Amino acid sequence: MQTFKALVVETGDPYTAQIRQATLDELPQGDVLVQVAYSSLNYKDALAITGAGKVIRSFPMVPGIDLAGTVLESASPEYKPGDPVILTGWGVGERHWGGLAGLARVRSEWLVPLPEGLTLQQAMGIGTAGFTAMLCVMALEAHGLDKSKEVLVTGAAGGVGSLAVALLAQLGYRVVASTGRTSEEAYLKSLGAREILDRAVLSAPARPLESERFGGAVDTVGGAVLAGVLPRMAYGGSVAACGNAGGAKLETTVFPFILRGVSLLGIDSVMCPREKRLEAWQRLAHDLPRPLLETTLQTVSLEEVPGLAQALLQGQVRGRLVVKMA
Repeated sequence: MQTFKALVVETGDPYTAQIRQATLDELPQGDVLVQVAYSSLNYKDALAITGAGKVIRSFPMVPGIDLAGTVLESASPEYKPGDPVILTGWGVGERHWGGLAGLARVRSEWLVPLPEGLTLQQAMGIGTAGFTAMLCVMALEAHGLDKSKEVLVTGAAGGVGSLAVALLAQLGYRVVASTGRTSEEAYLKSLGAREILDRAVLSAPARPLESERFGGAVDTVGGAVLAGVLPRMAYGGSVAACGNAGGAKLETTVFPFILRGVSLLGIDSVMCPREKRLEAWQRLAHDLPRPLLETTLQTVSLEEVPGLAQALLQGQVRGRLVVKMA
């Protein structure tokens, strides 16, 4: 029977995440079998691998909310053997075996064809992080993002933040990058940030309304940071909220909304409809400069993933971690 290498999380005492040989019979149901070339390590994956968060819904489970590879078998008319494909979200790595394995059996409607101009490795350099960043940009643009005003990105040294900075700068916006790691100033400016703002400025207690500054914001942090962003938004500005690494609780007032017409836009990349997915991936292939993408990613082996999961949760990882599987 064919076997393949996989990172498998088992529940019990203790909670374990081990690399072992898995079999085809262990794979869940699906109409497409993919040979995984690359996956990635995201914050949600790190929570799943370490057991720090209740991400996994059933056990055993292969984490990995992203994967890119080549179709081996398909019962769907949409795909044929040899097609390069991408998968992000849809509960993969949480409820359905994910990308940190040599093979994945998935539902065809979850897949997106690899856009022309991208390699499988580059697609995972983008992954859920870049896909989420692009959804944030699209939402801000749909709400009339003003190029005459600055755009703020919080958690800017992380995966979503790095790619949001790069995308917004490439599109001609004046980007202010907020981070708790001010040592990353040179890196963030290389991505196109005009200014670095210490996270402590945003997380400190703020007045209900501060001076108007930002026409738009991508918030990857949540919590006190998001509460500090809202009072600093300019009239009619919008905040695309996509993360909670800094906390899920939001303590704010209604004043930014009722006195400045600020919009808070929720961004979900997991269950995003297919048409919007296709649009976002096409824009990523077109709008994200390849040299900048290369500076945000680091390619690692599956064996390195458990240790890197801890580092990611501790805020010690810059940009994107791409996991080479094939």
